[in-house]
Amino acid sequence: MTVKWELTRLDELTEADSPITYGVVKPGDSGDILFVRGGDIASGRILDNQLRTITRMVSEQYKRTLLRGGELLICLVGQPGQAAVAPTTLAGANIARQVGLIRLRREINAHFICYYLQSPDGQAGLGTYTGGAVQQVINLSDLRTLKVPTPPLTEQQRIVDILDEAFDGMATAKANAEKNRQNARSLFESHLQAVFTQRGDGWVEKRLGDLAESISTGPFGTMVHKADYVADGIPMINPMNIIGSRVVPSDKMRVSSKTRDRLSRYVLKKGDIVIGRRGEMGRCALITEKEAGWLCGTGSFFIRLPQELDGKFFVALFSSKGFKTKLEENSVGTTMNNLNHSILESLPILLPPRNVQEAIIERAEKIENETQRLESIYQQKVAALDELKQALLHQAFSGEL
Repeated sequence: MTVKWELTRLDELTEADSPITYGVVKPGDSGDILFVRGGDIASGRILDNQLRTITRMVSEQYKRTLLRGGELLICLVGQPGQAAVAPTTLAGANIARQVGLIRLRREINAHFICYYLQSPDGQAGLGTYTGGAVQQVINLSDLRTLKVPTPPLTEQQRIVDILDEAFDGMATAKANAEKNRQNARSLFESHLQAVFTQRGDGWVEKRLGDLAESISTGPFGTMVHKADYVADGIPMINPMNIIGSRVVPSDKMRVSSKTRDRLSRYVLKKGDIVIGRRGEMGRCALITEKEAGWLCGTGSFFIRLPQELDGKFFVALFSSKGFKTKLEENSVGTTMNNLNHSILESLPILLPPRNVQEAIIERAEKIENETQRLESIYQQKVAALDELKQALLHQAFSGEL
């Protein structure tokens, strides 16, 4: 920091009878007491719409961490350093073992310290204390010795007021950008929905099983063993690898040429459509020259169409909102939606002539490209706002605000 503010250990700023501590170790069953976990703290606030509960009996065993409102809470495990001030609406709630509780004296503004911990300077200070081979952790002993700036209370409040106003504006701008992004996507999906629910000249309705050359399930899980996976091998396409109608291979899901030869009946060809058979319905992608020779995964189907049918048309159809709803209505499974061979075969398809298929796809691709352009703009706006937030936080704690 370029400003000459006094730096003080965090444990020297707490109330006399309330040392920095953590919360409930074994929460047990759900109850009627709200319960803040480490993952409930993000972006300077407590995500109170996702809080779990614990029993009053368990909470009473941890009276030292019962919230009154106004305490500074900090995540100690997983995403260490995420901090927020507990609102008065959470009075009576309790916290988890992964959360540190800091009750600051009256002459210290909890929101000021919270902003400092979110700043590049604060994060850098906390970063020297994080450790753990698998999961990042902040130890209480290190947290207690963390030094934070302590300007006069009036200066603390001045900075908090400025940052509150700025970040409220940024939050509104981010919400608007996200809403615009969603609107752009909704317009594209509405276009697809309108196209695939119409019936023009030459349109016919047929079962998918009658249109496809074949509909095949990927190999059973027992056919692919842990030893079959290799680095730099041939990708297998599971639902998780289908993102935005494109195939994104995983380095952890690749097999050797020998395994591919053994599973040759599941090798994909250019023009095939891979569709997930469990989880999110309608997740599908067209196999291009790049993916030809890869393997269909255990969680997918692949549909082989005759040349007179446009694969892009079917991918757009399967991805449309109306068709996803149809898949969900026909899927089976109590905990996760699943498709089976007979469900896919019997699905009714409203099919236009080939030239109309191509015209529909050409129009849809233009709208999709524009949608992606708009989404990219809005994502850049959100990223710019995040960078601005960090810049303001840096200025606030270097005396430049």
